[in-house]
Amino acid sequence: MAILGIDIGGSGVKGAPVDTERGELLQERFRVPTPQPSDVSSVIEAVAEVAAQFDGYDRVGATFPGVVVDGVTRTAANVDKSWLDAPAASLFAERLGMPVSLLNDADAAGVAEVAFGAGHGQRGLTMMLTFGTGIGSALFHDGTLIPNTEFGHLELNGKDAELRASDRAREQEDLSWEKWAARVEEYLRHVEMLLSPRLFVIGGGVSKKADKWLPLIEIRTPIVPATLLNNAGIIGAAVTAAQADGHPGPIPVDADQPN
Repeated sequence: MAILGIDIGGSGVKGAPVDTERGELLQERFRVPTPQPSDVSSVIEAVAEVAAQFDGYDRVGATFPGVVVDGVTRTAANVDKSWLDAPAASLFAERLGMPVSLLNDADAAGVAEVAFGAGHGQRGLTMMLTFGTGIGSALFHDGTLIPNTEFGHLELNGKDAELRASDRAREQEDLSWEKWAARVEEYLRHVEMLLSPRLFVIGGGVSKKADKWLPLIEIRTPIVPATLLNNAGIIGAAVTAAQADGHPGPIPVDADQPN
């Protein structure tokens, strides 16, 4: 049976049933704007609206734009502060009437890319970075997720990195692709210095325009655009739900590894 994946972002809540064996959406995704204010009850109803568009599933995987530990949301950088320490997975499960697995949105995107996309089969450290409302990060070692890394909040030039290098910062400051790419490169060099990953996978909405800015980035680590684009969060959430068997938190992802 299909599993419903729902991706909760700072600007939109979108979802679709997912074939978790092939990593594909089974129907066209449905999206609603993230409520403003994005408090707990309003976002839960938005998720329920998305879920109501589909049938034939008995489990839900959902993402959240913040740290998630055992189904509890610990941070809320880009959503309402009412999410701090909320038992989110339980609240979603109660509203939807079925098991819900919940994990960080960037972690979910990374799970999908490691299972089916640009990070598949990679050994060593692979880092997925999503550039959107903020900067999300997902770190994998030999295909196993190290959850809730939150490297988008590293300090860079005295500021939270995502305040300078997120896609929202590009739009708000009306930066050219060249100027924004310079900021992204500075950020990636900092992460590169800290972790020495073998591969950066770039996701988020701006990944659809990778040809405009990725060629401008010059760093030592290979960097590639995500292949699942904006569907990665939905797919990764559903894959996590399939493997977790109703457990509310993220679990390791088994990627096929070369000998």
